[in-house]
Amino acid sequence: MPRAKLTVRIPDGHWIRDVSTTYPDAAFRVSSVLPGPDVVVGVLELTAPKPVPILAAIDEREAVRNLELLWTREGTALFQVETSNPSLLAPIRRAGVPMETPFAVEDGAVTWELTTSADRLSALSDTLEENAIAYRIEYVHDVGAGPAGRLLTDRQREVFLTALERGYYDVPRETTLTAISSHLEISKSTCSDVLHRAEGSIARWFAAEYVGRRER
Repeated sequence: MPRAKLTVRIPDGHWIRDVSTTYPDAAFRVSSVLPGPDVVVGVLELTAPKPVPILAAIDEREAVRNLELLWTREGTALFQVETSNPSLLAPIRRAGVPMETPFAVEDGAVTWELTTSADRLSALSDTLEENAIAYRIEYVHDVGAGPAGRLLTDRQREVFLTALERGYYDVPRETTLTAISSHLEISKSTCSDVLHRAEGSIARWFAAEYVGRRER
């Protein structure tokens, strides 16, 4: 079962994206959340040099139905918010991936750590891509597996191995992205994106495993 960490750019128009990009020095930590089809209730911790003006900006957002300050001290505030815009959590709900808290939001991006099946993780990736939501997979670890099984999602592994087996990495190349995407029955842009993410995961693993080891 994979455990993954994703950094996802929050869609335009979401209150927490607008506020966190307006105040890039602010950090939000969502400690608990109750998602629904039309409303989301969450408890968040805000860390910022001056949290009070940020809370006021949140309360002014049209999608925010209610904001209740639970406590505050210098540089930190804990508050509960009820919002009518559940789009931030919609991809997770659609993919059927269990929500884990706490998670962080900074400068328009949310970081999720998730433990789920490979199929549901792939469904989440598909949902994000279908909705043109930019994201980056920081890592995928197969719980209980060795290092070789922790690098890629099932879909990334399929695309990468297909490219490898068909000679995409040979010199000279024996195939093209167009041919690979046609074989896998996916678009060329999707094939390129998935392959690029797989290559990035492999490169980061190699750098951490071998380059980092040589420097120690």
